[in-house]
Amino acid sequence: MRLEVTCEDRLGLTRELLDRLVERQIDLRGIEIDTSGIIYLNFPELAFSDFQHLMPEIRRIPGVHDVKTIPYMPSEREHHEIEALLRALPDLIFSLDARGRITQANQAAQSALSTTLEELRGGALGHYIKGFAFTRWLESAEPRPQTCKLALGGEEYLADLIPLFVAEDQTLAGAVVVLKSARRIGMHFNALHADEIGGFEHIQSHSPRMQQVLTEAAKLAMQDAPLLIMGETGTGKELLARACHGASLRSSRPFMALNCAAMPDNVAESELFGYAPGAFGNNTDGKRGVLELASGGTLMLDEIGDMSPHLQTKFLRVLQDGVFRRVGDEKEVQVNVRFICTTQKNLLELVGQGRFREDLYYRLDVLTLNLPPLRERKADIVPLAHYFVARFATEQQRSRPRFNRHLADFLQAYRWPGNVRQLRNCLYRAMTLLDGDELGPEHIDLPIENEPLPVIDEWFEGDLEEATKRFERRLLERLYPAYPSTRQLAKRLGVSHTAIANKLREYGLGKK
Repeated sequence: MRLEVTCEDRLGLTRELLDRLVERQIDLRGIEIDTSGIIYLNFPELAFSDFQHLMPEIRRIPGVHDVKTIPYMPSEREHHEIEALLRALPDLIFSLDARGRITQANQAAQSALSTTLEELRGGALGHYIKGFAFTRWLESAEPRPQTCKLALGGEEYLADLIPLFVAEDQTLAGAVVVLKSARRIGMHFNALHADEIGGFEHIQSHSPRMQQVLTEAAKLAMQDAPLLIMGETGTGKELLARACHGASLRSSRPFMALNCAAMPDNVAESELFGYAPGAFGNNTDGKRGVLELASGGTLMLDEIGDMSPHLQTKFLRVLQDGVFRRVGDEKEVQVNVRFICTTQKNLLELVGQGRFREDLYYRLDVLTLNLPPLRERKADIVPLAHYFVARFATEQQRSRPRFNRHLADFLQAYRWPGNVRQLRNCLYRAMTLLDGDELGPEHIDLPIENEPLPVIDEWFEGDLEEATKRFERRLLERLYPAYPSTRQLAKRLGVSHTAIANKLREYGLGKK
C-alpha cells in the first residue's frame, strides 16, 4: 500500500507521521519526501478496518492537508518509465560503473548478445565488445565523450560513450554506452533525405506572409504547368522548389537542378541537352543532359534570367513541344518534365531591355510564387535561428547553447540583405567560434550596411510628426544591430537609457 500525504513544511511532522505507523505496528518499506510538501509512504497492505482508522489519524496530525492512496511511489514510477523506455529503444544501451563493469543493459543489448541481464551484470563490457578499451578510458584522468565504430556479431555499430559524473563534486560514477546500428542509421539518413526533398513542413512559416506563400505553393505543386519562383538571393527558392516537387505527383521521380548563371553558354547547353557521341571530336561516348535525366520528374532551372538568348530559344521549343536535340545530334528526344524556374531578377524588365525573350516570359509567367525577403517576415527570424543553431550543435557534437535576452531583438532589427542564407552563415560562424553555452549579439558578426538614405521626397510625406517618427524609426533600425543594448545605443545617440528603451518599444524594435 502506498500513501501520498500533502502537508506543510513543519519541523517534526514526519516524525509524528511515522509514530502513527509504529503505534499500529506497520512495517514501513519506504519513504520519500518531496520538497514541495508531499510525503510518500510505502508499507504492506492493511486490513480494511485498520486502514479505516489510520487515514483519519493521519489527517488529524497538525499541518496535514490531505492523504490518499496512490499506485506507485515516485521512484517506482520513474523506474517503470525508464524501464519501458529502454525496452522500446532499438539501440543497444549499457550502463557501466566506474571500473567498466556492466550494471544495466536494455532488452536490445541482451538480445544482441543472446544472454540475460543477470549474466551480464558485473561483467566487463570489453569482454563482449572488442575494439575499444572501456576500462582504460574510464581510468584516464578526464574521460571525455567518445564516438567510434565497433563491431558486434558481424554487424557494425556507431558507439556513443558518455561518462557520468556526480553533480556535487564531479566524481566519476560510471558511463553509458549506446550502440547504434550502422544499417539503421543509413535507413534514418535516407528517410531524412526523403523528408528534405518533400514537405512544406520543413520550411519555417510563422509569419502570415510566408504562410500565405506556402498555402499557394501547396496548390500549385499539384499542377504540371511551369512554375516560376521569384525572390531575392538567399530567400530559399531552391528549398521551395524541392518542396513543390515533393508535394507533387512526380515526387517519386527525379528532381534535377541546373544553375543557368554558373557556367559558360556552351557548357550549359551540353549540361542541359546532353551531347551525341563524337560531338566534341575525340570523345566517343555521348552524354545525357539533365533534361533526359529528369524525365518523368522535375527540372529546376536556377536563375533563368541569366540564360543566354541562344539557350532561351532552344528551351522555348522544349516548353512548347516537349522535344529537343542533343548537341551534335539530329535525332529528336521526347521528354515529360515539369519545369520550375527561379530568378532574383525582374524578368519583365529584362524583356523591356531585350535581354529576355517576351514569348518565353509569357510561357513561364503562368504559375508564380513570390518569396518575401527575410526583413519582411520578421516572425520567422528567431525560429529560423533556433533551427539552425540546433542543427549546427548536432553537427558539431556539442550541447545547444541558449540565446541571451538581447539576441532575438538583435537578429530581428537587422535587415538581412542576404536573407536566410546570410542568417545561416552568420550563425554557423558564431557556433564554430563559440566557447561558452550562451549565444549573444556579440558573437554575431554582421557587416554594417551602406544602404543609401531614401530620396528627400519621402521625408515630406504626411505631417511633421509622421515625418519625424519615420526618421526616428529608420535611424534606430540602422543603429540597433551595431548597438544591441539600450545603454550602448543611448550613449551613441546622447540620450537617456529610458528614452531609448521607450522608443525601441514604440517602434517594435525593443524586447517584447
